[in-house]
Amino acid sequence: MREHAAVVRGEAVPRHRVDALLKAVPARDRETRPESLARAERQRRRWATQVVVADELARRTCEEQGLAPPEEVSPSQVLEVAGTDVADMGSIVAATLAHSPAARLLLTELEKQQEVPEAAVKDYYDRNRDRYLTPDALRRGVDPFGRPAPADFLPYEQAREGIARELRRAAGRRAFFDWFDQARASVVYAAGHEHPGDPSHPDHEHRH
Repeated sequence: MREHAAVVRGEAVPRHRVDALLKAVPARDRETRPESLARAERQRRRWATQVVVADELARRTCEEQGLAPPEEVSPSQVLEVAGTDVADMGSIVAATLAHSPAARLLLTELEKQQEVPEAAVKDYYDRNRDRYLTPDALRRGVDPFGRPAPADFLPYEQAREGIARELRRAAGRRAFFDWFDQARASVVYAAGHEHPGDPSHPDHEHRH
């Protein structure tokens, strides 16, 4: 069996890194039939390979951009992945950010680079007025879509910073997704380590 799981920019990513991550992250599947369990384990290995490859790509990108290289990641330091993060980002990206200090550093840098126009912040405030009712208005059960008084809402000046931060964070995540898609395009995977959604293998499933 090959000793590498993938080749990133001409350099092999050792298979033992994937094995270590699999050991650190307990299987969630509860299949009991041998064939179903075997399939689940094959998919789990492919999923873990994506996380390890993403960490490798992130570390190299951080070095290229002159960002302070993070400490080597230890599989035993895998953080808990919130269900909301999986829903928002997909299991591979969510697990990568939990597992990889380099990925978190890169995401933070991408968020800093995002420019949010004032018009976009104001538009968000105007379209989501229900999110900016004052505590008093909420206690009184004011309907934000009825006939609320201007005083029932937080002033735009007070809400602006939080909105800009939220929009910048969302833009940073989109930039991270774009980076990941482009960075992994040239990765060559060893047999059994392909992307879980790769239609070239019979067990594929499109579940990010």
